[in-house]
Amino acid sequence: MRQSQALMLLGIIAQNGIAKASSLPRGVGPEFAKLYETKDTFACIAHPSIVIKASQVNDNTCDCPDGSDEPGTAACALLDRASPIQPLPASLSGTTNTTNALPGFWCDNKGHIGAYVPFMFVNDGVCDYDLCCDGSEEYGQVGGVKCENRCAEIGKEWRRIEKERTENLERANKKRRTMIKEAKELRRQVEARVTKLEGEIRDLEKKEAELKTKFEEVERSERGKVVRNEGPGKLGVLAGLAKARINELRDALSDVVDERQHLQDKVAELEGILSTFKEEYNPNFNDEGVKKAVRSWEDYAARKVEEAAEELDLEEVMKEDSETSGINWNEFEDEGATDTDILYSFEAYLPGPLRDFLHGKITSLRVWLIENGMLADTISKEGESQLVKAAREARDATARDVQTKRNSLNDEKQNLEKDFGTDDIFRVLNGKCTLVEAGEYEYELCWMTQTTQKSKKGGSRTNMGNFDKITFKESDEEERHDGKGLGRGRRMVLEYTGGQHCWNGPARSTNVWLACAETEELWRVSEQEKCVYKMEVGTPAACEAPAKLGHVKDEL
Repeated sequence: MRQSQALMLLGIIAQNGIAKASSLPRGVGPEFAKLYETKDTFACIAHPSIVIKASQVNDNTCDCPDGSDEPGTAACALLDRASPIQPLPASLSGTTNTTNALPGFWCDNKGHIGAYVPFMFVNDGVCDYDLCCDGSEEYGQVGGVKCENRCAEIGKEWRRIEKERTENLERANKKRRTMIKEAKELRRQVEARVTKLEGEIRDLEKKEAELKTKFEEVERSERGKVVRNEGPGKLGVLAGLAKARINELRDALSDVVDERQHLQDKVAELEGILSTFKEEYNPNFNDEGVKKAVRSWEDYAARKVEEAAEELDLEEVMKEDSETSGINWNEFEDEGATDTDILYSFEAYLPGPLRDFLHGKITSLRVWLIENGMLADTISKEGESQLVKAAREARDATARDVQTKRNSLNDEKQNLEKDFGTDDIFRVLNGKCTLVEAGEYEYELCWMTQTTQKSKKGGSRTNMGNFDKITFKESDEEERHDGKGLGRGRRMVLEYTGGQHCWNGPARSTNVWLACAETEELWRVSEQEKCVYKMEVGTPAACEAPAKLGHVKDEL
């Protein structure tokens, strides 16, 4: 097709009336109609002082320096491409104007859209239906080419495509309006977080100042005190007393055991005598006293068997506590362990995230309990009282909270200052990613963050650039029939720079060219030069109003 070479302009209907087609020479566009109304003579458009006969118009001879006398032939086609290699016709040699005053041959294209065809395509024996669907650019006479009028079918198909493109554009613009609302809400949320953080920081800074003053007061008041308490705390003293008492009772029990053993030996001797008596007495001897004594012995022996099973093993009781109950008295006698240390080490029993959250509150509570006499103050191994330690930790915890929130506030403010395009539209897409496969690679565009490349054969992703800025550039690409293309005009471009270095080359970079589309689509990826890539992407975010983007035609 010759469309890429052609100068195709839509006709502009004259506001002050158009002469009837029958009275106009062949190839005259509507905006030039008044200049060709039926007359005996014709004045060259760009050179009105040159007047020729009306019969010389369209006589296939270039009589006007500007070629305006041949609107329906190719006689003056050389004017637009005259050069030292292709000299002008002899009739025009010596003239200073080498540009045709007319934009081309006018095809009325009834049933479709009128258009101008370059003069070089007129009467060349080729039916240029892509530009002139009515075939009027060819003579159709004897020796010429007869081009049938195909404007009905071409116009119908064109209107179908235009309707589809218009509908797609409407849907894309509707999607963009929705994105604008989402972007406003996301920005509002960031602004709300900024306001909240600023308030929290003010409160924490005030608290930090108070805790700093408190720490300094406590530190001054604790100066000159004993560096460390002598001896264990209350819990250690109590444990020592308990151990001493237990040892005393164990010694007494040892004496009891010795006495018991002595008595058991005597009992055993008497039991032996009685047992012998039972075995050797004569049951035939009729002595009631003897018989009664034997029966008493038998009852005693039976009770002794039952009681023996219940007898307490005093030897087990007398063993060391570490062997029986598992008590380790050393744990209670440690010089550094006091009764208040249990409270001070309370945080160790909490989960990490909860401990971090409650640390400042717990240390503040310690200070309050010590100051109000509810918790004993002790001196650590480092020579610092628990009151000073707790006051310092409370101050430091609050200072860390302040710094953390300041960092968060800076991040949120940078988020507000970042360029997310017109209407903050790219705030909605921020961080989302779109993939496409091209050749042996898979490419990924992550909006406002980075672009990457990965081989289909495996391996890690290669950084092709980190988001830098939003710019606008002119596109000279032809329109695509499927609508998935940039087309001509000014286009939004996202520049990604500072990617991974190429071998023996520069750092990778990517220019992401955007065109209007209903959804986010990564259409094509190409390498413009070594390690400099071009991505063509469709997105509703690029559906700016023509006045904003400055282009004439929509993409869809």
